[in-house]
Amino acid sequence: MSEKSGSRTRRILKNVLSSVLVLGAVGGGAAYTAVTVDRADRTAPTEAWAKPSVTATPEDPAAGIARGRASTPLSKLLLPVPEGYVLGADVKGYGNDGEVPARQAAALLKQTGEGFYGKKRRAYEKEVDRLGVQGMAMRSYATQDSTLQAEVLILRMKDKKKVRESFAVRKQLFEALELRKGPKVKEYARNSACFLGPEPAKPRQTGDEKRTPDLQDLICFAYEGEVTVTVTAFGAPPFDQKAVATLLEKQLRHIESPGEYV
Repeated sequence: MSEKSGSRTRRILKNVLSSVLVLGAVGGGAAYTAVTVDRADRTAPTEAWAKPSVTATPEDPAAGIARGRASTPLSKLLLPVPEGYVLGADVKGYGNDGEVPARQAAALLKQTGEGFYGKKRRAYEKEVDRLGVQGMAMRSYATQDSTLQAEVLILRMKDKKKVRESFAVRKQLFEALELRKGPKVKEYARNSACFLGPEPAKPRQTGDEKRTPDLQDLICFAYEGEVTVTVTAFGAPPFDQKAVATLLEKQLRHIESPGEYV
């Protein structure tokens, strides 16, 4: 490693405190690191994920919420379920369409600093407090043919400058980990980034046991105003990266104009 490269890496690692705050406190985002992905058992002996929620019929009283809740300012910022999708599998502990108020969201972020102790832990918690977290919401989506599952997490903060800084640090961190770059969201190229996990292994069969193909995973993160967006997606080959980028694009457009359903 060159001296210049080593200096850059050390600088990024010094900022890891900030990057942890935006890696996602719940759902797929929390587990998505290069090490976790690389070491995980990425095969599925049966289903790749739980079946999506049943789509409501027009006569069903629940049909109105089939596109997701829009009863709070934060839930209105989440992309309504677009055409070709249904609400997906549950985000662990939060259902497939959940929301966390400001105090609880900040507490969740502070929990991600459990590896820090003493002064570092107190500094970490102060950093969370400075973000001015206003709430967190998450919604999962699945294609109607069940080939793609995506989880969208949005985090709202008071300080737009912190939002931009967090995005920049996070992007640097993922680039330093040398993850494969994912699709670009052209309209939002300056405030979004996507990275692919390791390439899935080919399907194999051991004895009488058939194993489904390993899943490809993709993480995208972006910001719009005071809102950060994390999209984690999973699918079996051939993995539709473009569909994930389109989902993120629609989400960012919706944040700009939350009163308009996509």
